[in-house]
Amino acid sequence: MKFTEFADDPEDAQHTPAERAAAASRSTWVSVGVNLVLTTVQIAAGVLARSQGLIADGFHSLSDLVADFVVLFANHHGKKDADDDHPYGHQRFETAASLVLGVLLLIVGVGMLWSAVRKLETPGAVPTVHVAALWVACGALVAKELLFRYMLRVAKRVKSSMLVANAWHARSDAASSLVVALGIVGNLVGYPIFDPIAALIVGLMVAKMGWEFGWDALHDLMDRSVDEQEVEAIRRTLVETPGVSGVHDVRTRKMGDMIVVDAHIEVDAAISVEAGHDIAVVARQRVLQRHRVLNLMTHVDPWHRPDLDHAPLRVPPG
Repeated sequence: MKFTEFADDPEDAQHTPAERAAAASRSTWVSVGVNLVLTTVQIAAGVLARSQGLIADGFHSLSDLVADFVVLFANHHGKKDADDDHPYGHQRFETAASLVLGVLLLIVGVGMLWSAVRKLETPGAVPTVHVAALWVACGALVAKELLFRYMLRVAKRVKSSMLVANAWHARSDAASSLVVALGIVGNLVGYPIFDPIAALIVGLMVAKMGWEFGWDALHDLMDRSVDEQEVEAIRRTLVETPGVSGVHDVRTRKMGDMIVVDAHIEVDAAISVEAGHDIAVVARQRVLQRHRVLNLMTHVDPWHRPDLDHAPLRVPPG
């Protein structure tokens, strides 16, 4: 899930950091409650009904529970104001949390794969599960799908990539519960090996999602630019500012769910330095109001010769 789906939303500026933090906290505490119940019920039912797939799904829910507390931790620290050590704020706590979520998913997925492969090595020892496991798996499927839809709605409203990651983590649980339910059905109709096969598929799904989330967060920590659509929207806002004749060298880097921007704006070379500065101030204010931009650093170039900005300085002899 990328923020291209959220770009140019007219409600962008209506959500303050405090509002976003409050929404994240509420939705995550709902997830904590759901995952706590699911973890307990799934693992207990899996052990009693002898379903490896249901046990694997229970540990997946447990990883969600741990992930929820990681999100709460990052949400608490990410809303802190800028300070001397962090002049751009603490928004990258969210990106770091997404990286932790990805690593957590990857570890859980690999563990599931290992356990399922061990079972498949001795298919004759796979027991027939009790029908109660199917009811628990179906109940978990419904609960996780509803949780996913709720969390994704909140994530889109407040535009939080960390909440998007956590929402899709819940969706991965819903998908895994579906696979587990199908595996249990296969086991009940006379094919016991379907249960560990379901656990294997769940492990693959979880590991894949963990890799994707982790890799995406790692790139954001390395100052990856936002997508071209959002860069173009920022450039358009700058160009439409009264007094700006042109814009070039627009560079962006993600700071959590916000963006830090550097841009060169071109103004009439005949105006005063003060007038050029005032135009740059207005351009900055317009960008901060219309886009999820944390800070914009502008460099003013003379409109008739913007190339002089990069020309070598000529020092008179002597």
